[in-house]
Order: sequence, then C-alpha cells, then structure tokens
Amino acid sequence: MRYLLIFLCSIIIVSCTTNPAKNFSSVSIERVFTDSLSIRAIASIDISKVWFAANNGKVGLIDNGTPKLASIKYEDSLLNFRAIATTKESVFVLSIGNPGVLYKIGFNENEATNIEEVYVEKGEKVFYDAISFWDDNEGIAMGDPTNDCLSILITRDGGNNWEKLSCDILPAIEKGEAAFAASNSNIALYENHVWIVTGGKKARVFYSADRGKSWEVYETPIVQGKAMTGIYSVDFLDEKTGVIFGGDWENQKFNEGNKALTRDGGKTWNLVSNGKEPGYRSSVRFAPGSEGNGIVAVGSPGISYSKDAGDSWVQLSDEGFYALEFVNDTLAFASGRNKISRLIFKE
Repeated sequence: MRYLLIFLCSIIIVSCTTNPAKNFSSVSIERVFTDSLSIRAIASIDISKVWFAANNGKVGLIDNGTPKLASIKYEDSLLNFRAIATTKESVFVLSIGNPGVLYKIGFNENEATNIEEVYVEKGEKVFYDAISFWDDNEGIAMGDPTNDCLSILITRDGGNNWEKLSCDILPAIEKGEAAFAASNSNIALYENHVWIVTGGKKARVFYSADRGKSWEVYETPIVQGKAMTGIYSVDFLDEKTGVIFGGDWENQKFNEGNKALTRDGGKTWNLVSNGKEPGYRSSVRFAPGSEGNGIVAVGSPGISYSKDAGDSWVQLSDEGFYALEFVNDTLAFASGRNKISRLIFKE
C-alpha cells in the first residue's frame, strides 16, 4: 500500500507541474506552392496535403509539394473563391461576389471525381465569406447581409442541399455591419455550437448553441465604426473559451481594441495586450495541445505568438500570410499572396 501511495503521489506531482503552454521561440517556413494567386482559404488534411481555393477560379490540392489544380467557371466567368471546407469524401468551395456559387467536389484517393453546383445565389449585395462543417452531414456558410440579417446557409444532408436562413430567426444586422472574406475564419465551431464574427460599423459575435436553429448576438470591445475595422477571425477551444482578432486593415500597426478573449462562450469579451503589439491580423488559432495558452495569429504584417493566452506576444516572422490552419501541435499550413507554406513551430 505504501508503494501505491508513493506512485499515486508521483502522478499528482507530475500532472500538477506539467505546463501545457508551449513556448515557441521560432518558426521554420517551407514554401510548398507558388503561383500568381491570392490564396485566402485553405483546408489542411495531414502534414503533406492541403486543399486551397483562390481567385481566377483556381481550386487545388497540394500533395507533398505537387499541385493538382482545377479552374472553375460559372457560365463564362472565372469565380473568385475565399471559402473552403472538407468532409470525409468532399471538398466545398464558395465564391465571393455576384453570383455566389457553392460547389461540391467529390474526391477519391485525393483525386477529384466530380464537381457540381449545389447552391447559386444572384443579387447585387451577394457576398459570401466563409464555410465550415460540424461533421460529414451538417455544415454552415456565412456572408454579408442581403436584407436585414447576415446571409447564413445551412446543410443537413452532407452538402447536397443548402437552405438560406430567414431573417425571422436571425438577429438583425446594424447598418454598415458585414464581414471580411480575409481568411475563411469568420466561423468557429465546437460540438453543436457556432460563432460568427462581423466588422465594419459594428464588430459583434453571432452565436447559436443548436447548429443554427436559434441565434443570439453579443457585443465586443473590438475597434469598429469604419468600413475596414472589426473582427477578422475567431477560434474556440471549447464551448466557453474563445479568441477574436482583427483591427483596422487601413492602419495595420494600430494595436488598440484588436484582440480579445472570452471565458463564457462569447457573452462577454476582454481585450488582451491592448495598446501593445501585434496590430492587425487576419487569422487566429489556438495552438493545439496548449489548453488555450498558446495562440498564433497571422496577417500581412507577419506571424505572432502568445504563450500566455494573449497577455504577451512575440513576433516569430515578418513574412505575411492571410490564413492559418494547424495540422498538429507544431505544424500548420499558411496561405498568402502567391503562396502556400508549411510552418513548423519550434520551442
């Protein structure tokens, strides 16, 4: 019994003294794809494979540095894509602007087998920003308002059919409030929850606890009031802990009111490192395995990292990126102007 007690005490000591926060001190950047494209939407599969959607109708898979590309036209026009999501057997890409076209791409062993239109919307105000899936059956896409609410699309059948939610069940949008198609990270999902972020004249968080059946909206302290101010990205660790990041795209060094955390599921937000670096960033992610302490944010001004839940930040690189997607606790893909890179974070 005495030996058992010593063993149990040893487990307790180890578990109490283990620090889940990683202390990244540098990042290795490996270019895996170069082209004359603006790439704002990526979906990582594993350490060697990443899907992307870009302008000029380009959609592709980078497999061990080898690109497999397709050009998608709607009627006679090449579409611009800034939203992408994957399920087990399909990739979904959603275009910005009028018309908004959502494609389902079937694939088998990393080869596209068919491409089909599953949703088309035409209108002067149509502009979709992001797409994500809870699982292989249910997914959500969001865009700027065409009426008095955000444009929210829902699928319940694996992406074959999409329904645009009525403004009757969505919170009203404020005049001048919209979203940014900057990194396909306006949407965060956890279990049945979804959070959607906005910017412009208002910077708020729209929330549903039941996969889009009912909605609430929460205020934030993020800078707002001008067309290019607000929240550009959101990520949630669990149903309570989340981070939002953004700022002023027209003044990217401005670092007041551009990053905040919540501990109550988005109802209230507290600014972190306010008035300190970094300034504007377009994509933010919790570092896997850090229990919410490690946060990485990327944008055109570079790559920033916090080991203490946003209280302090270090600049890991001045190389600019638009979007970030982790594969594991030390490896991520990032996309930007003319490029996709593999990021390896080092302690």
